[in-house]
Amino acid sequence: MTLSVLHVLDHSIPLHSGYSFRTRAILEQQRALGWLTWHITGPKHYGTKASEEEVDGLHFYRCMPLPGWQARAPVLNQLAVVHCLERRLKQVIAKVQPDLIHAHSPALNGLAALRAARRWRLPVVYEVRALWEDAAVDHGTTRPGSVRYRLTSALETYVLRRVDAVTCICEGLRGNIVARGIPAKRITVIPNAVDPARFRFDLPRDGALATQLGLGGDATVLGFIGSYYGYEGLELAVRALGAIRRRYPRVRLLLVGGGPQEESLRRLVHELGLADAVLFAGRIAHDRVARYYSLVDVFLYPRLPMRLTELVTPLKPLEAMAQGRLVVASDVGGHRELIRDGENGFLFPAGSVDGVVEGLAHCLSAVERWPEIRAAARHFVETERNWTVSVGRYAGVYRPLLQRPAGLMDHA
Repeated sequence: MTLSVLHVLDHSIPLHSGYSFRTRAILEQQRALGWLTWHITGPKHYGTKASEEEVDGLHFYRCMPLPGWQARAPVLNQLAVVHCLERRLKQVIAKVQPDLIHAHSPALNGLAALRAARRWRLPVVYEVRALWEDAAVDHGTTRPGSVRYRLTSALETYVLRRVDAVTCICEGLRGNIVARGIPAKRITVIPNAVDPARFRFDLPRDGALATQLGLGGDATVLGFIGSYYGYEGLELAVRALGAIRRRYPRVRLLLVGGGPQEESLRRLVHELGLADAVLFAGRIAHDRVARYYSLVDVFLYPRLPMRLTELVTPLKPLEAMAQGRLVVASDVGGHRELIRDGENGFLFPAGSVDGVVEGLAHCLSAVERWPEIRAAARHFVETERNWTVSVGRYAGVYRPLLQRPAGLMDHA
């Protein structure tokens, strides 16, 4: 029997995010396994103009955006998301007749999936990619312990207790879910990964781009490619650069991307007199990013220590490692699941400028070991963190659910 899975998503491609890229990789690999996949996005997927859309060979069923007044009303907007998604789910379920529903964070998707699945007695798998209450704290839309924070956390737990199986992206999240009273036997880690075939190992330096950006000559380029959120700790990177340049004068910092912290970072660079050492490249089209990766000698990820970074593993370091780029990162929990200090990258104490300086100095003073560490990083991706291995774990989640009598799911 061909397995048929209906995925319920917050948003998807063509929008660019770690969330949408993980989704695409999962869908492509599940199809490579011979499974049928169906896909629906909720009303928070912006830019929707049609109820169905084809993107990169994947067919998406869309919920239309909420009317302005519903989208802005506190609490009511969340209820509206669930009701809208539930209605659309019922239409799609009747049409495609899946074997199970796989809802992905946030919990609103899981709640809509549970409600829609009742009529057909379909099993529901719920995947936790992040704790959205913690992300909201960092984005400044709530604070720890607020009513919204507690309600979001409670809804997450409500969904986790009622679905038939739980998956999450890392061990940190798994520990948090177990602490909520969810039996460990019902939780499977499906870690973030990359497709090594899509990343060329040790890509030659793009000399033309280096010259265009003023990064020619013998400069050692530190780099960050991604979104400039507060939890990324980029302010520490900028402040550490002055101390590093006193020991390694040819070091430059290349920042590619954008986000809420961009203006404050630009001001800090100006205040510290580092305008000649820090280059803001802006947001780059996805098909051009590899050229910028080729310019970076050492990727720097100084994430700050907080619940979000301790519990969630990022995707960007894996992309850098797949290309044979050196990775220097803070020792938050999410990074420790990817980087083995001194083996496939370098870790430093999180949360301080001195820690960043220490980590960079350790890396820059070990140039003779760079080829060995780059090779180990690529090997780690090829053997442990590739999508074939990671997505293959879903079979062990899905198959047992389909072997149970309908309506007799075990939530003990």
